[in-house]
Amino acid sequence: MKRLFPTLASFAAIATTTAVAAPFTYINERFGTVCTFPDEVFTDRQPEPDNGDGQVWLSADGASLTCSGIYNVDDDTPKSFVAAEKASKVPGYTITYSKTGKDWAVLSGVKDKNIFFISLNFENGYQLIHNYCKKVLVFPLK
Repeated sequence: MKRLFPTLASFAAIATTTAVAAPFTYINERFGTVCTFPDEVFTDRQPEPDNGDGQVWLSADGASLTCSGIYNVDDDTPKSFVAAEKASKVPGYTITYSKTGKDWAVLSGVKDKNIFFISLNFENGYQLIHNYCKKVLVFPLK
């Protein structure tokens, strides 16, 4: 048992050690939206759109991450945004989880056989919506 303990301790140390990806922080110049994520995962940065509202990154396994901002032209609140998304009749689009706070909302679900996660921050009296991916994080279903 005395010889087995150092071996088990070594395996335990290896098992509890996690790989840490270096964080990358993107700041959208137009809206000031800030997103921090592992750029070793999302390596394929797509061209920024002409309107400068955000950026999209792709991963080798088919996931995507969007970081953008939008003006809240519909005067949504976090609750009204989530309610509208839940009421969507878009085929293949289902909200499976949502939560709202005073100035934020999160949603996840399935769209076109992809799992998505959206995190929204509402600012300036709800005049601006920061989307850390709208935060749209999309994973292909396998």
